[in-house]
Amino acid sequence: MLQKIKNAIIRFMDGRYGLDNLGQFTLIAGLAVSILSSILQSSLLSLIGFILYIVTLFRMFSKNREKRRQENIRYMDITGNIRPRIRRFTGNAKTRVSQFIKRLKNSKEYKYFRCPGCKALLRKKRSSETKEITCVRCGHKFTK
Repeated sequence: MLQKIKNAIIRFMDGRYGLDNLGQFTLIAGLAVSILSSILQSSLLSLIGFILYIVTLFRMFSKNREKRRQENIRYMDITGNIRPRIRRFTGNAKTRVSQFIKRLKNSKEYKYFRCPGCKALLRKKRSSETKEITCVRCGHKFTK
């Protein structure tokens, strides 16, 4: 049953453009505007969010692949200088969250420190008697 549904979706999407960077942006922007409209109780923002969803669906299901590709290229050119700056803040979010969860799980066994020299995250066994810590990245020695 699920395989039939999957095959039907694959057949439907065959030859259609699908989701690209511009589509991801309009989808996320639509979601953000919709959430904001529900908080502010604004029908205008709700309408803008709905229009962004419609634009996303239109682009995804379009069979004019060349025109959608050109739109995406223009979007990538316009946002080319902005994307690396945004990625600096959000790109490592997944890694930071997973490292934070790992630190919470290991907090009984290890104690975590930041190197004052290079800001690397270091860990030391709680049972260890030594007070001095040596950074494995830069070799800086410090006590905690």
